[in-house]
Amino acid sequence: MIRCSAFFSTFFVTYAQNQNIIGWAMSEKLDGVRGFWDGKALYSRQGNRFHPPENWTKNFPPFALDGELFSSRGQFEQISATVRSNHQDWQNIQLFVFDVPNAQGDLFQRLKVAQDWKNRHPESHFQIIPQHLVQSRQQAQDFFSQIEKQGGEGVVFRNPQLPYQAGRSAGFLKWKPQYDDECTVIKHYAGKGKNASVMGSLLCENKHGQFRIGSGFKDKDRKNPPPIGTQITYRYRGFTKNGKPKFATFLRQYQE
Repeated sequence: MIRCSAFFSTFFVTYAQNQNIIGWAMSEKLDGVRGFWDGKALYSRQGNRFHPPENWTKNFPPFALDGELFSSRGQFEQISATVRSNHQDWQNIQLFVFDVPNAQGDLFQRLKVAQDWKNRHPESHFQIIPQHLVQSRQQAQDFFSQIEKQGGEGVVFRNPQLPYQAGRSAGFLKWKPQYDDECTVIKHYAGKGKNASVMGSLLCENKHGQFRIGSGFKDKDRKNPPPIGTQITYRYRGFTKNGKPKFATFLRQYQE
């Protein structure tokens, strides 16, 4: 049995366009909050329990579901605020399932277990993320372009023959117009010009070393910057020749 704690270390590897993904499953990468249903309760990526209204999970199955808490594109902040509050209305949010950890068979067979339950309980607040079999690189490119035009976050490719697993895997790939990652704030730099009285940029550190982030901040972020020692999420477009994130911009303070 996959334990809830094992789920939280699951990561996707960035897709390189020379990789062979023919026969893989592809789906839209949703910009929501990771959610894991263990058959009894709902947890965050870091293992913290969510507390949705009791009737929201009333018709969930007695087996585990791995997915993304999501409502619609471009609503991450609203989704995040809702699922972390005990007093918000969850009715517009569903758990979009991309795997069934303890089920047998390949990815499509595992997802069928969840779909069968959904068919018997159509009122349940989860649905299956549509998976498409990749038949050509052009098909994958067209799918990616379609998602990008619609304002989606990107595409996920998965080797459907692999069993459900936690940890970084070459069988789980993400393809995004921009990538995101987390880093730890280690220093604040004063601003200049119109930002002379507030924070101008941050010095961050992660597995890529130390680098500065000076854009993407709202006025409220500059007046009250993320404290030193906290983690933030940033976006970037590949890497420089020195291995540093290219065009790194602040996205938000890291949320579990």
